[in-house]
Amino acid sequence: MPTEGKRVAPLVLRTLITVVVCMVAYGIADLIDLSQDALEKVGVSIGIGGLTLIVQYMVDFERRLASMETDQRTRTRELHDHFHQLSEAAGLLSELDQAGMSTSDAKRLINSASLVGQQGPEIVKAFARAEIESLASVVTDLTGMTAHWQRDNNEWLIRLTECARRTIDATSSSIDRAFWDTDPARPYLDAQIEAMRAPGVSIRRLFIINPAEESDPEFMARFVELCRGQRDLGIMVRFMVLSPQRHTRAAARDIVIFDDALYLEFEPDRQQGNLQTRLDADARRVDGQVRRFNGLWQVATEPGQR
Repeated sequence: MPTEGKRVAPLVLRTLITVVVCMVAYGIADLIDLSQDALEKVGVSIGIGGLTLIVQYMVDFERRLASMETDQRTRTRELHDHFHQLSEAAGLLSELDQAGMSTSDAKRLINSASLVGQQGPEIVKAFARAEIESLASVVTDLTGMTAHWQRDNNEWLIRLTECARRTIDATSSSIDRAFWDTDPARPYLDAQIEAMRAPGVSIRRLFIINPAEESDPEFMARFVELCRGQRDLGIMVRFMVLSPQRHTRAAARDIVIFDDALYLEFEPDRQQGNLQTRLDADARRVDGQVRRFNGLWQVATEPGQR
């Protein structure tokens, strides 16, 4: 049994050392005083051996005590770091609660991320990390009241529609026209229908067309049908024709304003596709977009009036 051997070895070693010291002490005593009684010499050597054994135990005790103190300091430091982390985490959750954020969702995210990290395959872990990094990046950007997405982002569009409580004002230019014939348009319209039904959100959509489209009877027939379909859902619809002088790159950007508090801007590239989505909650810029939309809405026309 290796374990018992390791446990007995120190005792055997101390015994051997004590015996050797006793023998050496006896030899020295014999050399110093040859006339001394043999029993006295044995007593002296045994006394010295006993002291040697005691010293060994004292040295071993001191070493063990020092080791225990080191371990205790290490454990104390670990406990301090642990309690510091717990205190920091509790402080963050308290700040979330004071800011009106959901602490239960934050806890659920942390617990779920921990479970995925413990039991998920590597590709699932990598995907979870990428999603958490993306979320952290967006929320960090929002501390500056803006966030960017380097492509069309229908998830933001739908989620903000679900979060709206009062108004949704949107422009829809020629770059957005094909969107209404795609599959992603259905969830967006469903979210708008739900928004108008539950919290009573008012939705206005301003279509922007160019003179060439207005002069095309086939296009206008499809366009009027599109407007009628959205109006039947409860969305207020108007349109306006931008002259070539006013049809600038800025005018072609689609804007969706939520509760007059923030807006999504879809910036087109040179091929007239949605290249970047920008969320902006800066009060000054939002106010400018609200005034611009209201100005265009006032001069716009309802479909079927021409």
